[in-house]
Amino acid sequence: MSHPKIGNKAPAFTLTNQKGEKVALKDFSGKKNVVLYFYPRASTPGCTVQACGIRDTQKELDSRDTVVLGVSPDPEAKLQKFIDKQNLNFDLLSDEDHAIAEKYGVWALKKFMGKEFMGIVRTTFIINKEGRLVHIMDKFKTSNHHDVLLDCLDQYVG
Repeated sequence: MSHPKIGNKAPAFTLTNQKGEKVALKDFSGKKNVVLYFYPRASTPGCTVQACGIRDTQKELDSRDTVVLGVSPDPEAKLQKFIDKQNLNFDLLSDEDHAIAEKYGVWALKKFMGKEFMGIVRTTFIINKEGRLVHIMDKFKTSNHHDVLLDCLDQYVG
């Protein structure tokens, strides 16, 4: 599976957040840039480091008219626990059937400790206010994801 093309409209989605509320990409059209980041599982070490980095840069993201949405195959209840435990200040979306992960080309065969399984490949998509995909981040460390993200926002949505 491949990622959507940069410059094209980002694939539409409507998912539920940690509170069971529907969140759609179109909700932000004309208002906000959207950072859509896919992560494997809530409350795992790498995912926690990545989410906390985003949490701690909220002011910088706000100054760039940007909303962050994290997407994983976790159920809503697990997402709420993750938010509560880490005091996260952005929505996490539940993609339990991984349909949106597939649309974005991030549901793939992975290997871990000698086992193969299907799962989310950690990837971040930057979508501008017009709903167009402007950048894909797929090579970064979870520890500095937020810094790379801010640099990319400055470069691609200015």
